[in-house]
Amino acid sequence: MTVYDEIGMTYAAVRRPDPRLAARITAALGDAATVVNVGAGTGSYEPRATLLAVEPSTVMIAQRPPGSAPVVRARAEALPLASGVADAAMALLTVHHWADLAAGIAEMRRIARRRVVILTWDQEISRDYWFLREYLPEGAALDDARAASIADLAWLLGGARVEAVPIPHDCTDGFGAAYWRRPEGYLDPLVRSGMSVLTQLDQGVVWPALDRLAADLESGRWHERHRDLLGLEEFDAGYRLLVADL
Repeated sequence: MTVYDEIGMTYAAVRRPDPRLAARITAALGDAATVVNVGAGTGSYEPRATLLAVEPSTVMIAQRPPGSAPVVRARAEALPLASGVADAAMALLTVHHWADLAAGIAEMRRIARRRVVILTWDQEISRDYWFLREYLPEGAALDDARAASIADLAWLLGGARVEAVPIPHDCTDGFGAAYWRRPEGYLDPLVRSGMSVLTQLDQGVVWPALDRLAADLESGRWHERHRDLLGLEEFDAGYRLLVADL
């Protein structure tokens, strides 16, 4: 059983692709005529050029919309594909779940002829995100243990261009820092169900953190403390695109 067979039941409802992020990913893929999406989940951000999606969780596969690219149930570390099968391989917000990062990256490099694109986050930046720093340091500790460093990823890729991906204030994709200007979102159980850091932590740790956040929102303390965020249209929470030409 994969982790998303347990925590991914409502994923498609709260992890809706944001068109601005989609444009960044499409630009990173360039003129690739065929793409393999590794750790594909429900199919977010798959371009029309997607040849095949690879996903280990049956729960996630079941939520892929009609008309999605063909999908095979497999893990990144052992892709059941021929070498050089596609122009590009992409992996979006998934590498932190892989059991063997080096094997997964090696497999992506094997199946892609020209380019590998990875969307992840820089933990050196993300651990200081206000929600983790002020309310849930246990979440930062979890991410410290599972996040791949940008330097390690770039090395495994044989070199990569690293691009910052600022998050719009009204981002439709409900990942961890998508609610940087909408803190009340973290109090919504449906929203939280789409964030692996919140679903994988002991809920005896999560609930007191949410209670503190709710109290700070009610009193106005959060808005006073983060008035600098309220006028921003986008925010760099540490998300990064790595683009490697092979």
